[in-house]
Amino acid sequence: MQPKSNIVHLPVYQPGKPIEDVKRELGLTEVIKLASNENPLGCSEQARTAAIQEMGQSHIYPDGASVELTAALAERLSVQTNQIIFGTGSSEVILMAARAFLAPGDETIMADETFSQYKHNAEVENARLIEVPLANGKHDLPAMLAKVTDRTKIIWVCNPNNPTGTIVTKDELVSFLDQVPKHVLVILDEAYCEFVNDPDFPDGLQLLDSYRNLLVLRTFSKIYGLASLRIGYGVGHPDVIRFINQVREPFNTTRMAQAAAKAALSDQAFIDRCRKENAEGIAFMAGRFDALGLPYFPAHGNFIMVDVKRPSMEMFGALLRKGVITRAGWTYYPTHIRVSIGTKEQNEKFMTALEQVLQESAVHG
Repeated sequence: MQPKSNIVHLPVYQPGKPIEDVKRELGLTEVIKLASNENPLGCSEQARTAAIQEMGQSHIYPDGASVELTAALAERLSVQTNQIIFGTGSSEVILMAARAFLAPGDETIMADETFSQYKHNAEVENARLIEVPLANGKHDLPAMLAKVTDRTKIIWVCNPNNPTGTIVTKDELVSFLDQVPKHVLVILDEAYCEFVNDPDFPDGLQLLDSYRNLLVLRTFSKIYGLASLRIGYGVGHPDVIRFINQVREPFNTTRMAQAAAKAALSDQAFIDRCRKENAEGIAFMAGRFDALGLPYFPAHGNFIMVDVKRPSMEMFGALLRKGVITRAGWTYYPTHIRVSIGTKEQNEKFMTALEQVLQESAVHG
């Protein structure tokens, strides 16, 4: 059996290390996971109740078009229902967009350190990758624009960027979109947008009327806390959504996910609480990093990327032995780790563990 030659070298996506694995491997009884940018507060009780109730219908296929959820979301976002498409997480919308728009030899532009699934799915479609270095951890939009050719099909912009947590401002994004040729689809991934408090942060949805070649991605996995139910969405011009819908698998989201997402939309109090506690967590960690003299990128999502001034995989292993799971191994930031914002207790435990590891490293160094 011979697979497509262009996929043989592709790495399999590596999620954050599971808590159960760490406990078993290291003999630990208590482990905290700050590796996958999950919501430490869980999800809305209304969403949980809706999902449980829907379990009674698990023998019946879900609504393939997610009609009720689409209507509720369209009303919430002030868009038309034909501007929305759902996926099993926004990662599936990324896959579908790549499948719909990228042919072998097409060019696609992205940052050199960003969400890995843009690159992965472009490679699956045998497109030509153009990776543009981040500038101080931030998308360099002018440099990305300079790489556009007649063969460019998609430009990916993750805002806030994962893993660095930086943002491009509204003025920067609008200037960029004004210059992008109309034949190029710009995919603006706003998975973490609900956490952002910066007044200069752009709301991609407000730009859709002006730019028919813009697709905005969002998810219920992060602030809504529905990561395990796998549901995210894209919003764009009806023509763009129709093309993506033509490659969508039937029944690609579950009844439970649709019900939970619809209920989650109505619980704004939960979202407000998550935003507040996340901002407090960022301020706490930033303050402790400052005290330790560790540089970090401005954090606009629910995670912070810090330079621990040591090989990141060594730091990852040392923290793991103390029962804290983080993310490390970034190609262009070899001494940085990314840590999710947890509960107040989890954040304090992480900082205690980090300080211990740094002290031990200094002694043995």
